This record gives sequence, structure tokens and C-alpha cells, in this order.
Amino acid sequence: MHVEVYVEEPSAKAALDVLVPGIIGEGHSFKVHNFRNKQELLREIPKRLRAYAKWIPDHWRIAVLVDEDRQDCHELKARLVRAATDAGINERVLSRVVVEELEAWFFGDFNALSAVYPKLPATLPRRAGFRDPDAIAGGTWEALDRVLRRAGYRAGLSKTENAAKVAEWMNPDSNTSHSFQVFRDGLRRLVGLAADAGG
Repeated sequence: MHVEVYVEEPSAKAALDVLVPGIIGEGHSFKVHNFRNKQELLREIPKRLRAYAKWIPDHWRIAVLVDEDRQDCHELKARLVRAATDAGINERVLSRVVVEELEAWFFGDFNALSAVYPKLPATLPRRAGFRDPDAIAGGTWEALDRVLRRAGYRAGLSKTENAAKVAEWMNPDSNTSHSFQVFRDGLRRLVGLAADAGG
């Protein structure tokens, strides 16, 4: 199988370029495409999917990933699913919403975070407010920036650089972020490796 992955920003591309091979394994190919922002992705995806519907090879699949960003995740997913359905290729398209932002996935793998940032306190994943990576209040990027500053890391961390570094250490099979698990399992279903977990 070949998977075309659409994301909304460079940091998601940087992470998925590293993570996707560990999720789908050998024997499958993929390419991650990033848009400049979420609005452009949501605007362009219906057109892209209609274009794909005219020529997509049998062994190609498409995954679309957007951040929730404090929007209604059900409405966002419904919008993506509607675009795939309208194009007539819904069975070949995986539509997923990251709750709340990509950094929730990093909090879901504290071993990966601490491998890159060893000064982070080992108690962090057990602290109130951090036990559920998808429920971290106030934005997961902002939360990550705060905890890194408190641990003595410099300000102005590049989201893309951070995503690539942390993704290198992530174990797709042990991540505690539910939104990551749903994306992982959906991607595996898409290439025929597992049953879809839904979501």
C-alpha cells in the first residue's frame, strides 16, 4: 500500500515523516504533505479528494490529520468525512483529529520527551493536568513550552525541530494519547494491518 498523508503544518509533517514507518511497517510507502495552515487544508481537501477520485490507483490510500485547536472535534471530523464521501472515495480515506494539538502525542510518550529533554521531572506524567495527554488545558504546545522553560530549557523552541527530535524516540505501541492511538490504529487498518479502533 501507499499512503498520502495530509497535515496542516510543518511540525506535523516532521513528526509523521518519522512516525509513519513505525506504524505501518516495511512493505508500504507513504508521503506526507503539509499545508501552510489548518484553514488552507480544510479548504483544499475537498478539491484534492475529488481530483484523487478520478485516478487514484487501487493500492493508494489517503490520511487527513488536523488539530482540534479547541474546536468541536466531531464537527471537524464530520467535515473531513463529508469531503471524502462527496468525492466517492470514503473507504480509502482516513480522517482523524488530533485532540488537542500534536504536542498531546508527545505528552503521551513521556519516555520520548525525557530522552530529548532529560531535565524534565520524572513525576510529570503523574501530575494533575498531565495524566491525560488529550485533556491538557490551555493548549498542549503552550503547556510543553511552559514545562520545558521550568526545567531550564531555552525559550523560543522551534515546533518543527521539537517534533522531529521527539518523534525519533517515540514508540507507537505504548503512547497513552487516545487521539494518537486512534490515528495509529486507523492507519494500520487503512493499509490492512489491523481493525479500525474508530474515533
